[in-house]
Amino acid sequence: MKKAGPGSRFAGQLRRRLKGAVRIAVVGVGEELSPVDRLGMDTAREIGKQQIPGVCVFCAGTVPESMTGPLRDFQPDHVIFIDAADMGEEPGTFAIVQPGKIQASLMSTHVLPLSVVMEFVEKDSGAKVTLVGIQPDLGRTGELTPGEKERICGNIEVMAGVLREISV
Repeated sequence: MKKAGPGSRFAGQLRRRLKGAVRIAVVGVGEELSPVDRLGMDTAREIGKQQIPGVCVFCAGTVPESMTGPLRDFQPDHVIFIDAADMGEEPGTFAIVQPGKIQASLMSTHVLPLSVVMEFVEKDSGAKVTLVGIQPDLGRTGELTPGEKERICGNIEVMAGVLREISV
């Protein structure tokens, strides 16, 4: 895992991963009713509100495999899955999760393991696939704390900024 806060490190890593992409799919993953697990869904919606050219947002909930048909129709160059992940970091931290770490680090509310879905999407579409993990506050039972919300909003802006640069 590569640690990231609202700043240039995460932006640089994301830029390198997206190099050459023109059509980017952002797939939010997570359980809507869980304050801890819905971070991927909330983040995808916020990215979608920005209406970035070349970026299409999908909200998959706990069944990311249900997005394989719509992703195939969109024909992306790159697919970014966003999901809550226990990475042992400060709540609100975004990080690019390396493929070998997916099984051990993701919170598992999904019907199929996300690693299986990501591998299928990559083979089926020919698109590159990236997983952005968001560290939740595992002790939280309600809404985001002000600090967590600030870090998440900052990271969403960083991510949206990179997507805007890529779409130009």
